[in-house]
Amino acid sequence: MLKNIFGKSKKEKKSLKEQQNLSNNDLIPSHIAIIMDGNGRWAKKRALPRVAGHHEGMKTVRKIARCADDLGIKVLTLYAFSTENWKRPKSEVDYLMGLPEKFLKSFMPEIMERNIRVQMMGEKEALPTSTQTVLNEAMERTKNNSGLILNFAMNYGSRAEIVRAMKDIMVEVSKGNLNVDSIDESTITNYLMTSQLPEPDLLIRTSGEVRLSNFMLWQLAYTEFWFTDTLWPDFNEETLMEAIHAFQKRNRRYGGLKGEEIN
Repeated sequence: MLKNIFGKSKKEKKSLKEQQNLSNNDLIPSHIAIIMDGNGRWAKKRALPRVAGHHEGMKTVRKIARCADDLGIKVLTLYAFSTENWKRPKSEVDYLMGLPEKFLKSFMPEIMERNIRVQMMGEKEALPTSTQTVLNEAMERTKNNSGLILNFAMNYGSRAEIVRAMKDIMVEVSKGNLNVDSIDESTITNYLMTSQLPEPDLLIRTSGEVRLSNFMLWQLAYTEFWFTDTLWPDFNEETLMEAIHAFQKRNRRYGGLKGEEIN
């Protein structure tokens, strides 16, 4: 069981990895992406309004960010709000737009103490001004932090991201700054919102759904997927460790063969 892991020194954090059989850094995902699903169902099971599930899910974000930081994970990307989520009732959308302020206001002292850097990917311009302001302030305040990158996907859709990248590439070609024959996979990668991040090693989706929902379609080409029936508000450190241990057992060949398989 995973216990008493927060607020430890660097030496104690190393012991945590060893206790969880994660002493080999090569087996620890550098970048974990999570589709946080099940907040509404969690609330419905308890005869609570959907926003109660989102509030509880916010607590889980804080818990998992702490755990990821303690384990030495480099990037944690959380699918917080998709381009399709605007279709939800206005009252729910308004509540979701206010969550970044609630989360960052309460967690910011610890974010700074832990040297965490806040980032966001998505169409920020379409978010309410107040939400943009909160996110911009958090990113500005933490821009020099060198620890865990806590990356929120807000108003994010992968297809829209790829279309935007294609348009930007076409503009560069029309200006003569880019030759069509030189365009390759790395070119496209460099025009995506994640250009400065490593591609995810592990994708986790909660609540029993087994689909990507327009999330990081390009970046997840060789990512290991792990699905759980656990609803996001019930997701905890032990569930994260279960996913990481499953990741450790995967044979990542990237389309090739390992030495022992060739012989």
